[in-house]
Amino acid sequence: MKMSDLKDKTAVELASLSRDLRQELFNLHLQKASSQLEKPARLRTLRRDIARVETALSALRHQAA
Repeated sequence: MKMSDLKDKTAVELASLSRDLRQELFNLHLQKASSQLEKPARLRTLRRDIARVETALSALRHQAA
């Protein structure tokens, strides 16, 4: 996911995307705990994607203020 993809989204879409990514991260943490995780690198990419979404969301909030 790239920041340019996120710039066109609304705050509601970004919040929904953030919630979905966090749910996926939670599920991967559960898989890791039970030693069923197939792609450990996915944890890192998800954390970074969540940070990108939160950064874009924060930028939208600052523009609105």
